Amino acid sequence: MNVDSIIFDLDGTLWDSTEVVLKAWDIVLHNNKEIKDPITRQVLQGLMGMQVKQIGDKLFPYLEQTQQMKIMELCCKEELQLLLREGGILYPGLENVLKELSKSYSLFIVSNCQNGYIEAFLEYHKLGQYFKDIECAGNTGLVKGENIKKVMDKHNLKSSLYVGDTQADCDAARLANIPFIFANYGFGEVKSYDYVICKLEDILELLEY
Repeated sequence: MNVDSIIFDLDGTLWDSTEVVLKAWDIVLHNNKEIKDPITRQVLQGLMGMQVKQIGDKLFPYLEQTQQMKIMELCCKEELQLLLREGGILYPGLENVLKELSKSYSLFIVSNCQNGYIEAFLEYHKLGQYFKDIECAGNTGLVKGENIKKVMDKHNLKSSLYVGDTQADCDAARLANIPFIFANYGFGEVKSYDYVICKLEDILELLEY
């Protein structure tokens, strides 16, 4: 493949932050008696990759939108504080893969998360040196595919790949008109993909590194 850059999703692709995020949300939801149901790990993993507003709609359809967003803002604030203290679970071999890839390709992260989330990942795990740039829905308000295009335009990327673990990631790659690598060890399933990896190290073999 003639590739100049690789753009990664974050949750379910580079790390699993579910346990820490769940802990943070439990703190917030425990103090909001209007919440009817507890949030489980399985439910939370099914929401990974969605924008904050979409998550609020899914979790709290019985609340007015202003209440949904107020609770989501509190959850996001608490999770960022906790992630900066505890980090998440990196998928095996992550830093070695990033180190090798960054020798030949420009690396980026594009996620549907809130502002500060990618930064918490990079800061706690000391991985910022491997990435040229990041972008997220919390910063631009755009869907993931548009944010991928934004990064490509900004950095004049001609031949990118997008790596993700959900159908939404696949759809984003299609919108940006670039190949999609399905990380099938993550949280989701997809209907189609251009390439598949069963573990992070597989991307090195895929690219014949």
